[in-house]
Amino acid sequence: MAKVTNYDPSAFLDDEEVIAEYLTAALEDENPDVFLAAVGNVAKARGMSAIAEYTGLGRESLYKAMAPGAKPRYDTVLKVLNSLGVKLTVSAAQ
Repeated sequence: MAKVTNYDPSAFLDDEEVIAEYLTAALEDENPDVFLAAVGNVAKARGMSAIAEYTGLGRESLYKAMAPGAKPRYDTVLKVLNSLGVKLTVSAAQ
């Protein structure tokens, strides 16, 4: 019988280009929880404690802000994205 384990995408988010593509793909999904989960995965890959310190948020608050169904403030999301070294950009719909 095959052993099933949980998939943890944060284990593969070790490169700036991979992180940017991962977040871009997540942002294209209509469900905002997908993007928040992706940001949370990148934060986990970078070290949640370091991200919390950089943003001035507590670790628990950071986990809650990136949880499915959370409604984080825009400035919270921007702080987290800045701490990850990425930024949001806007382009015309095609």
